[in-house]
Amino acid sequence: MITTNQYIDEDLIPILEKVSDPEIPVLSIMDMGVVRSAILVDGIVEVKITPTYTGCPAMDVIGEDITKALEENGYKSSVKLILSPAWTTDWITERGRNALREYGIAPPLEADADKEALLGDKRIVKCTNCNSSNTKLVSQFGSTACKALFKCEDCLEPFDYFKCLK
Repeated sequence: MITTNQYIDEDLIPILEKVSDPEIPVLSIMDMGVVRSAILVDGIVEVKITPTYTGCPAMDVIGEDITKALEENGYKSSVKLILSPAWTTDWITERGRNALREYGIAPPLEADADKEALLGDKRIVKCTNCNSSNTKLVSQFGSTACKALFKCEDCLEPFDYFKCLK
């Protein structure tokens, strides 16, 4: 899925789709929506990436992985980090949302629902194990800062929820 302000040469898409998010290896950087542009200019692929949040420790690894993937396919590259526009969970593709769910991480809800789930004690985050909405927030922070920890009251399994960022 190509989102607003995203420009990627079609020949580069299959290469970039093979670069995984180091914190969630079932997601490509394309499915996360962190690649804002990738264009060939004077023999060099210029790639711009946006972090999921400012200070995200995975961005250095992602930059190195992009450079390596492009080199393996005969391209020289330049990877730049851009902060504007800020990344939003709206940029996660549907394929990415499904991959998150299958991996055991509940994908982000819409902004209002996210606030109700994280601050209002509404039981609307679905368990990734049994699909029940009978879940409760355990901690505002899960395995990484962009996730919250939930527990299913039906199957008793803990799981991460990827917080909505707008």
